[in-house]
Amino acid sequence: MLDRAEIGLWAVADGAGGHERGDYASHRIMELLAEIDATLSGPRLIKQVKARLALANSELRAKAAAIGPDALVCSTVVLLLIENGEGRALWAGDSRLYLMRAGCLRQLTRDQSHVQNLVDTGEITHEDASRHPLSNIVTNMVGAFDQLVLEQRRDRLEPGDILLLCSDGLSGVVDEAEIAAVLGGSPASAAADRLIECALAQGAHDNVSAVVVEYVPQQSPNLRKAERP
Repeated sequence: MLDRAEIGLWAVADGAGGHERGDYASHRIMELLAEIDATLSGPRLIKQVKARLALANSELRAKAAAIGPDALVCSTVVLLLIENGEGRALWAGDSRLYLMRAGCLRQLTRDQSHVQNLVDTGEITHEDASRHPLSNIVTNMVGAFDQLVLEQRRDRLEPGDILLLCSDGLSGVVDEAEIAAVLGGSPASAAADRLIECALAQGAHDNVSAVVVEYVPQQSPNLRKAERP
């Protein structure tokens, strides 16, 4: 996870289990993002974020090639940048960004996954997606292809908005109703820990990472984060 509140940048990366060195992949992404110049803002910051992710992609491809012809060293990533009342999301894979506003929870990112493609084409329902036997197949990650393609979106933020970045270790076992109940019933300072406790109580079988940001205009957003295997 990454906390760069001084430049309005937060991120979660989830190394791909079942491939070589997923732990290294997620850690390297965060190292490169942590090195971004703290004086950057606006378009220059966004350009640098994308450049750092492209560099991570190249490094992970090279590391995989050194291991063997069929090796993959990959990680999902989801990032949130906040500036001038606007939130910008960038992502690759199925780590998610949620927005909680006025008691309603909304997923801002779209999973880059095989199951999401089935939902989009109407072959299965959204409710069936989490129980699908191929729910672990992700169609895009940092390090998966020679050219990194990020999805992105922009949203105006309102005072009191709560934003959650999380790995699928959380979203895969805790449903959206329970996530909304925790975010709506807990201060930001406790919400991440409570969400992770919910995931562990429900038998989480994957790493669980969560970052909770509360948007407070004219101030640095409040951040509470937690991560446990």
